[in-house]
Amino acid sequence: MALLLALDQGTTSSRTIAFDLDGRIVAQAQQEITQHYPQPGWVEHDPEQLWATQRDTLVAVLRQLGPRARQVRALGITNQRETTVVWERATGRPVHRAIVWQDRRAEEACARWRAAGLEPRAQAVTGLRLDAYFSAGKLAWLLDRMPGLRARAEAGELAFGTVDSWLLHRLTGGRVHATDVSNAARTLLWDLRAGAWSDELLRAFDLPAAWLPTVHPSAHPFGEVDAAVLQADDLDLPPALPIGGVAGDQQAALFGQACFDAGLAKNTYGTGCFMLLHTGRHPVPSHHGLLTTAAAPWPSGQPAFALEGSVFVGGAVVQWLRDGLQAIRASAEVQALAASVPDSAGVTLVPAFTGLGAPHWQPHARGVGVDRLSDPGAAAGHGSRRPGRGGRGAAGAARRWWRGGQRRAAAVSGRPARGTGGAARGDRNHRAGGCVAGGPASGCVPRGGRAARAVAGAAPFRSGAPARMGPGRAGPLAARGAAGAGRRG
Repeated sequence: MALLLALDQGTTSSRTIAFDLDGRIVAQAQQEITQHYPQPGWVEHDPEQLWATQRDTLVAVLRQLGPRARQVRALGITNQRETTVVWERATGRPVHRAIVWQDRRAEEACARWRAAGLEPRAQAVTGLRLDAYFSAGKLAWLLDRMPGLRARAEAGELAFGTVDSWLLHRLTGGRVHATDVSNAARTLLWDLRAGAWSDELLRAFDLPAAWLPTVHPSAHPFGEVDAAVLQADDLDLPPALPIGGVAGDQQAALFGQACFDAGLAKNTYGTGCFMLLHTGRHPVPSHHGLLTTAAAPWPSGQPAFALEGSVFVGGAVVQWLRDGLQAIRASAEVQALAASVPDSAGVTLVPAFTGLGAPHWQPHARGVGVDRLSDPGAAAGHGSRRPGRGGRGAAGAARRWWRGGQRRAAAVSGRPARGTGGAARGDRNHRAGGCVAGGPASGCVPRGGRAARAVAGAAPFRSGAPARMGPGRAGPLAARGAAGAGRRG
């Protein structure tokens, strides 16, 4: 039976999963990646480690498959969005660590652009806000800080890409410099309606066009894996291993949860929390602090769009409860901790550790915890359980804003929100997400579930393999969504 592979490069780990054509997991491997924090508000990854961990998990899965590795027909890539990598075309060497989607150093450039009155036009063209979250500001920071970089970029010596582009470059032995629509739409440089890079915004932001990747639909023959780059001569590989699809993690999750029609929505509870609402074939502007963005299109190339509410810190709150507040010893304890008390007793946590995303977009906001109890003794005996309950509910208020804004903007009725992500395994999180979304939560798929299968699923359209994976088979579009990592984005 033919097999498909999903490469899932996330904010905290790299994974590879092999599926059969009925969507069953056959083999998988995962490696964590190192987070670098050079100074407060800055987050970096080593691009070489991103590649090495993704390559090693791919090789590990192929070894697990043994002789069945020759049955692999194609692979797909899904990735943390917005994270910015620049490398030398000639050598493939990165010129700087990857600047991660959570990083806030680009706020200076974004503030300069807002002061120049560029935000209304940028939002009309791209559907996004002038925020450090997106790639354009990160590129401006690199150009401003690294001597000679601009001249090299303008001369065509350098290549820019999000993480998918970086992996495509390495997997194909440097032959391919490309991305897909869902990732291009997160750079602040993509014209949603024209379906092209925006020359207008490149000029306004003073960014070179020469280092931009070619953009394809999410389901597309991006190239073939160069077996030499795997550094595993013992593997018995198929004659060709095509890369049949690419999609950013949140669009992949939307697709993987079978949200193909206007009005269908999903919540992803990962490092961040992201709700996407499919709006159909046309972009819908938001006047309520949401983002208008591309959804992963069908293999026909017909465009699709979504509204997005982005919270930068979601599951990372649990990490803070463990490592910062030391309220728990292991992340898995938070479910029982939150369930051990009837309510938060007035404890409110705003986890704005890297600013506020939708709907407020306040880059200088910082986390705050408030105890609104008039009687401090009311919480006696509950210890750290109240903060645990407050932390688990912190993203809920933001999701209420999102869903209300999504409904008003898209003029659609409430339908069950489908949940994905590592934190979706906590029943309280998932049910609360449905409540604040205005309807029941459905389709909760923890790591390695429906979205991961969809990421692998696009390959049949490009490889000639018979596809039996149901609605999600249209493209390697979604390993990350059900895999549960969130951003970025």
